[in-house]
Amino acid sequence: MSDDPVLYQIRVDGHLGPTFLAAFPALTPQDQGAGTVLTGLLPDSAALYGVLAELEALGLDLLEVRKVLPRRPPPGP
Repeated sequence: MSDDPVLYQIRVDGHLGPTFLAAFPALTPQDQGAGTVLTGLLPDSAALYGVLAELEALGLDLLEVRKVLPRRPPPGP
């Protein structure tokens, strides 16, 4: 098991304003379609669960959580 931070993309319904975004200082927001994608490195699963709990506390609709895996170099000859 690795102790390295993991890059996550968390998609929520709707466009988040500055007040909501202030609750997620470690994540970078990007509007996509009718939703917002929050992207950032989280140090461990406890941090992820903390973000998810904050989303729930704010009444935001969670649409997707995606772990972004690092790209592996193509196999050599």
